[in-house]
Amino acid sequence: PRAQKCELDQSGRAFDEAHHLSHAVLEDLRLLTNFSMDSQRHLCLLLVGLPPLRQTLNLRVNESLRQRIVVSHRLSGLRRDELEPYLRQRLEQAGCDVPLFEPQACEALYLAGRGLPREINRIAHFALMAAALDEARQVSERHVQSGCSEAQP
Repeated sequence: PRAQKCELDQSGRAFDEAHHLSHAVLEDLRLLTNFSMDSQRHLCLLLVGLPPLRQTLNLRVNESLRQRIVVSHRLSGLRRDELEPYLRQRLEQAGCDVPLFEPQACEALYLAGRGLPREINRIAHFALMAAALDEARQVSERHVQSGCSEAQP
């Protein structure tokens, strides 16, 4: 997979999935950050990626780029009390306004996904499919377990 460029604003660029960027591309980005005109920097980069991005930036070959990083932030996973509001918000975005996950299913989903939104989304997707196949009105713990099995590579 390749990193995708997405529009940030006129003064900068964002690269989502930046953990997929090659060393050559990272070097090109470093060179671009050297550019200044009238003593002002005209390029701001936002690199967004999974933990391998941090590991890549920590390599000696990328030291010059790492030194130019002004702000760095690492997102942590969801807390247990954040899961249900997160699921509710995601379901509302999809046009669903009824609670689809039983409390035991939420607990199983949180444990299986380790609080990581990307994992929670994958498992929830498969759990919702399992519930639909059972013609169930709500996702049960059993559906989450089935979703975990399907989500495994």
